[in-house]
Amino acid sequence: MKVTKDSVIGELLAQDMQIAAVLMNSGMHCVGCPASQMESLEEACMVHGMDVTEVVDSINNYLETGNI
Repeated sequence: MKVTKDSVIGELLAQDMQIAAVLMNSGMHCVGCPASQMESLEEACMVHGMDVTEVVDSINNYLETGNI
């Protein structure tokens, strides 16, 4: 699986719940919010003033290495 800025948070969490920890470590603490389940990473990062590229890279790094 390769994550992009267009990946939907709910779909990512359905595939691997540990992605929630990666998101929270990045500063996105609303992963349990019902609205976030339908948002893309880009949309969520925009709302939180985060760099989507950094978040995508963190998730892909976790998926490749297993390190959160």
